Amino acid sequence: MGIYSAIGALSACLAFSPMGHCADVTRAAIDFLGREVPRWQPENHCFSCHNNGDAARALLLAQARGYTLPPDALADTLEWLRKPAIWDDAHSNPGFSDRKLARIQFSAALGEAVRGGADLARADLARAAELLLPLQESDGAWKIDTGGVTGAPATYGSALATYMARRTFETADQTRFEAAIAKANLWLHAVAPANVLDRAAILLALPDTAAKHLQPLLAAQNSDGGWGPQPHAPSEAFDTAVALLALNGVAGAARIEAIARGRAFLTKFQLSDGSWPETTRPSGFVSYAERISTAGWAAYALLSTDAERH
Repeated sequence: MGIYSAIGALSACLAFSPMGHCADVTRAAIDFLGREVPRWQPENHCFSCHNNGDAARALLLAQARGYTLPPDALADTLEWLRKPAIWDDAHSNPGFSDRKLARIQFSAALGEAVRGGADLARADLARAAELLLPLQESDGAWKIDTGGVTGAPATYGSALATYMARRTFETADQTRFEAAIAKANLWLHAVAPANVLDRAAILLALPDTAAKHLQPLLAAQNSDGGWGPQPHAPSEAFDTAVALLALNGVAGAARIEAIARGRAFLTKFQLSDGSWPETTRPSGFVSYAERISTAGWAAYALLSTDAERH
């Protein structure tokens, strides 16, 4: 298969879109997140890594790409992100909150704001990065306990968490955090992926490992265009989003077709409210946190792979 298959996949994107074309899929996702991100704090009296982390990060990229957001979509989140010293005081349910992962997610959103030109001081991001340093293991990773299963939108897994933390350091100050970045890179080069998500996260972090990870990732793509947590497992929106982001960072004609098919999968399975069925481990559970984070990752992947806005 070649360029004609890629064109066919893009045509499928147009046909499957509930709103009629691919751009409307992204717009619907942004509208969904624009409603949900500001709702959490007033209703729950805390900030969450799913709304004010993953979902806000997608909205910040959308804003940088020229999308118009509701006036209040990010106001409370941006004020919160300016205060990394109090992030541990989010008052979320400790039974469902990993403070290490929450710091990584909030830092990632703050980094997205800085990259997008939001009115935030880079010094705030540097402070957030400093608070990530003690959480890095001696081998260079940020270890996240997923309970022995593949990482999910609200748990990430160690490979994705390490990439996200490293990206915060790179945005904050590559020279200042050079040693931590180097340690993270060594771990990412050495770790063996246990699943499709890990492989995609490693390739996302290290595009120069394409010779090792690109073909296995392409081979894991399902006939519906999506990726699951393991090769041949049913496709999930979260795994597909991370795979798309990984492919977007490497060269080659094969990845162009794969990206088109992955975007078509996300388009087909978007729900009428603009979100996606939440990716959970095992699948099929109901989770608001996973639903919001899944939508954030899917929207971020669609925005990042939209050639018309590059």
